Amino acid sequence: MALAIKDNNQLYISNFQSFEKSLNGEAKSWLHTVRRDALNKFDKLGFPTTRNEEWKYTNVTSIAKENFKHVHQPDLERVKPDEIRRFDYNELDVHLLVFVDGHFAKKLSSIRDLPDGVKAGSLADALRTDAAPVKQHLTKYARYEDDAFTALSTAFINDGAYIYLPENSLVEKPIHMLFLSSNRSEPFITYPRNLIVAGKHSKATFIETYAGVENNKYFTNTVTEVFVDENAHIEHFKIQEESTEAYHVSTTQVYHRAHSNFISNAITFGGLIVRNNPRAVLDAEGVESTLNGLYLGTGKQLIDNHTTIDHARPHCNSHELYKGVLDGNARGVFNGKIFVRLDAQKTDAKQTNQALLLSDNATIDTKPQLEIFADDVKCTHGATIGQLDDDALFYLQTRGIEKELARDILTYAFASDVIDRISIKELRDYCHHRALVKLQQDRLEGIDQE
Repeated sequence: MALAIKDNNQLYISNFQSFEKSLNGEAKSWLHTVRRDALNKFDKLGFPTTRNEEWKYTNVTSIAKENFKHVHQPDLERVKPDEIRRFDYNELDVHLLVFVDGHFAKKLSSIRDLPDGVKAGSLADALRTDAAPVKQHLTKYARYEDDAFTALSTAFINDGAYIYLPENSLVEKPIHMLFLSSNRSEPFITYPRNLIVAGKHSKATFIETYAGVENNKYFTNTVTEVFVDENAHIEHFKIQEESTEAYHVSTTQVYHRAHSNFISNAITFGGLIVRNNPRAVLDAEGVESTLNGLYLGTGKQLIDNHTTIDHARPHCNSHELYKGVLDGNARGVFNGKIFVRLDAQKTDAKQTNQALLLSDNATIDTKPQLEIFADDVKCTHGATIGQLDDDALFYLQTRGIEKELARDILTYAFASDVIDRISIKELRDYCHHRALVKLQQDRLEGIDQE
């Protein structure tokens, strides 16, 4: 078997040709030159196979073989305002950007009272109205030369969220980017592309949500690039609730400047095959970068988290906590890379990965990686895999709690460690409730299958 699957490349080349025709004059822009180059890279790379070390435990053949239809002409009426209320996160007051099948839905969005100079809206619009900063940052951080999915996403860049924070700006309300996949009769693919530019001394909070119609088959291939300038402070929350038949591949690429702070908490509930690639480059001194994640898998779900933190400069700190709960026949993958470059002295990097297996058929493959080329550093990593503690279960049962409820309590406590790090109370409460409901559903489904 080759290192790549190329059988279906012609589908994407054909989709690109149709997409190209829809662009009219934009096909001569600088961005379209990048798109063509990315498509050529994808054509050479093909979809990865399990012989590729980065994809050793994640088989994407089902994605590569599916004839996904590219939605480049959106039907924004497919999603109604009532359907958005499910994701209002306990009526959290936000600046709301709604995207339907990867395209901005202005009528469903609510953006008001932004501070002077702050921009929040559609990337497609920004390519026309804010061309200079978009050109300066778009495609500059998420490399596509050796990543087939990022190359494919880059080839089809069209729309997504664009956030621009000028120097010294403060956005008090969270900016919520809500990506909804509609109910279509045939499998389809979308390529949301998001760009967040945080100027010096700026501060803001972002929520990035992906969701779709239950049991609907589609593929979300999304890339979010975040530029965090000097002394900027960004909090980022990603909530993934895709359909149980959906595929989700995401890259979140963060680029740090001096004394900036980026905190991310990613919660994964849905999807049939999920690959998350959170990555951070600490390219100046005094940076603080935090990547946390929680994933809950059941049935035949496969959830793969590949994190990368690149310490390129001295005197930087990074923190990482990833936890997983797997039931049924679910599979999890965690690969955490920490690079410490030659000049990155006084680095302090901490990584923890823990997985809880609730059934005999659930599996996890974990691989922490440290590549250290400096000699004055503090780097630690730990990985644990286990089942529920029998003594703790017995203790709860002796207090009159039924075994299944005791099981839920202990599992919920394990998962809450990550959720409790969400600073927004309304969102934290929502995730607590959603996790508890999913864990109970997983247990009930397991009982039905026995």
